[in-house]
Amino acid sequence: MINTQFPQMRDSEPEAPVPAIRVIESTDTFACVALEPLERGFATTVGNPLRRLLLSSIEGTAITWVKIDGVPHEYTVIPGVKEEVMDLLLSVKRIRIHAITKRTGKMRLDITGEGRVCAGDISTASDYQIVNPELHLATLDNPDVSLSVEFNVESGKGYQQVSQADNMVGLPVGVLPVDAIYNPVRRVEYSVERMMVGQQTDWERLILQVWTDGAVTPLSAIQEASENLVQHFFMFNQLSRPPDSPLDTSNLPVASEVYLMPIERLDLSSRTLNCLKRAKLDRVGQVLDLSSEDLLAIRNFGQKSLEELQGKLDELGVMPPRMAGESVDGDRDDESFTVPDGPLVFDPEDDDDNLDYEEDGD
Repeated sequence: MINTQFPQMRDSEPEAPVPAIRVIESTDTFACVALEPLERGFATTVGNPLRRLLLSSIEGTAITWVKIDGVPHEYTVIPGVKEEVMDLLLSVKRIRIHAITKRTGKMRLDITGEGRVCAGDISTASDYQIVNPELHLATLDNPDVSLSVEFNVESGKGYQQVSQADNMVGLPVGVLPVDAIYNPVRRVEYSVERMMVGQQTDWERLILQVWTDGAVTPLSAIQEASENLVQHFFMFNQLSRPPDSPLDTSNLPVASEVYLMPIERLDLSSRTLNCLKRAKLDRVGQVLDLSSEDLLAIRNFGQKSLEELQGKLDELGVMPPRMAGESVDGDRDDESFTVPDGPLVFDPEDDDDNLDYEEDGD
């Protein structure tokens, strides 16, 4: 006989598992990652927008126009070169470039003598690196012939035809525009697999595969696409916020749009920007998480670069990185910060632009 005076005790429902991501395979041009476990329907909900952004919104670098010495237009022949100008331009479109910065720049090709001309023969600045140097561009069939080409390099997204480029209007004679293939992502596939969690069989696993041209790594492309989605979905998170009230950034040191802002938008000098990019600091939030001493430890990042960065952050109304041991109100802790004895001197051979102290002699 069942006692109905007290309700039967039921076993507490198990907590839902927390999804985790793992990298199955990763190279410079291919990556396969898995996200599991997901509730039914969430694998497609996450995979589809990621695929769309990877194929359309990843920033890349491409050549937008070239200028060949002695060639007034594309419907001509270069003496001593087997390929026609149109064939050369088609090969130029296939040059893939890895850029440390997103600024417009130039590359130059100057070669003389008989033989093959490849993308690796192009002289580049320190900000650019040609990913496919073995790409064949032209063939010189005369030992006395020379080929000189100037390349204009820009950053952008997707695919841009010459007719859609506003900056191509009014170019001087001899400048040959080229369709720009910015997107470094070549192919994206995702699949959904059923999996078992405990006694439940309706959980899902998302498998995402990404192929790139080598200009960016697939894992970096996935991260960039994810950050793009986070920025857009964050707006819906603030839907119930009253008008003209500040955003809820209790979990972030600054507003989300500032925290996720690309470091390029600070308009830093090339030296300072290159140092931050080489240290894998791509967002303002990553810089704010570091102290001034951490930044000064970056190679070639000196005191002048630090002052420039702090000035740019002040313009945004953001508190710049603090020195280690410095309190929030700006006062330094005497136990962790001491001024060395001796006059302050500057070493002109110091590549980091740091200030050194000279000990007093007897």
